[in-house]
Amino acid sequence: MAVKFNENKEIVAKIKEGLAKKDGYCPCKLGKEPKNKCMCKEFRDQIADPDFEGYCHCMLYYKSKD
Repeated sequence: MAVKFNENKEIVAKIKEGLAKKDGYCPCKLGKEPKNKCMCKEFRDQIADPDFEGYCHCMLYYKSKD
C-alpha cells in the first residue's frame, strides 16, 4: 500500500492553495471540523480499507494497493 500525491501538478497546486486558505481543512468539504482536517477522516478510513484503491475526495492523494 502506498499513498502519494496526485501526479497532476496543477490539481495538487490548486488543492494546496485551498488548504492554505482554509487553515489545513479540506477545501472540498464544508465546515472546519476535525474530520475535515487534511488528511480528512473519509480518506483515512479509505486508507484503512485494504480493498480501496483510488483518490481522496479532493483528488490530492492517491492510495494504491501495491
